[in-house]
Amino acid sequence: MKREEMEKWRQKFLVILAGFRLLDDDFMTAAFQDSLECVDLVLQIILDRPDVKATKAITQHTLKNLHGRSVRLDIHAWTDEQEFNVEIQRGGKGAAERRARYNSSLMDANTLLSGDDYESLPESYVIFITETDVLGMGQPIYVVERMIRDSSITFQDGSHIIYVNSSMADETTPLGRLMHDFRCTRAEDMYYDVLAERVRFLKETEEGAGIMCEAMENLAKDIAQEAKAQGMAQGMAQGMAQGMAQGMAQGKTDIVLEMLRGKMPLETIAHMSKFSLERVRELGKMHSLL
Repeated sequence: MKREEMEKWRQKFLVILAGFRLLDDDFMTAAFQDSLECVDLVLQIILDRPDVKATKAITQHTLKNLHGRSVRLDIHAWTDEQEFNVEIQRGGKGAAERRARYNSSLMDANTLLSGDDYESLPESYVIFITETDVLGMGQPIYVVERMIRDSSITFQDGSHIIYVNSSMADETTPLGRLMHDFRCTRAEDMYYDVLAERVRFLKETEEGAGIMCEAMENLAKDIAQEAKAQGMAQGMAQGMAQGMAQGMAQGKTDIVLEMLRGKMPLETIAHMSKFSLERVRELGKMHSLL
């Protein structure tokens, strides 16, 4: 690629990068990678527990069950006695109730070793931060606990599921300010310095932009691998990967359009690209592909 073309792609990439938010999980992954401070902030505010301190956190961590069915956790974090999964979901299907159950069960299944006592299972939290009010009851946060029927007694199994509705960003509360920051595109508009610093680094420095560029390339490879797993032709999968690596400056939209032209199922496109199903349909209609 000629120098002029490379600079053209670079400038386009920077324009797209400027529009990313922490609600875009690829950008969130880069922002939270190797940043326990960011993880701590989110957990402390959502749980309303300023004492929470993660000892380890992995972004895009893949867990498998005994049959090889895997799930990729956006953030997988631990304290000494607790385990957390934080998911960013722009569409409702990715935050389905049974998805929460499945994530929780895989965390448990990958914790105990042969001979371990069940009591050694840590307290587990699956937290969905959603763009819309997935549960539809007009609340900023939903805390899901198992209860014993016909009583007010909580079933103490140590498993917790939480939904955070980012569309209700009441900036008079810590949670509302956090959700405001997740929806911001500019660091200077954010309340929490630790998040603003990461966003500024990724968007406004050469090193940060390089990290995002690499993240997009890795996403291209992941999409190609998932496409093969879905039984697609190898040539099409490779074409998708090459197209995304070369066209990363145009964002994931171009890849979604190629998937639509390839007649892939809309739900598969939404899952692979992390776009909402509504956004995939909108793009398809806009380009006369649906």
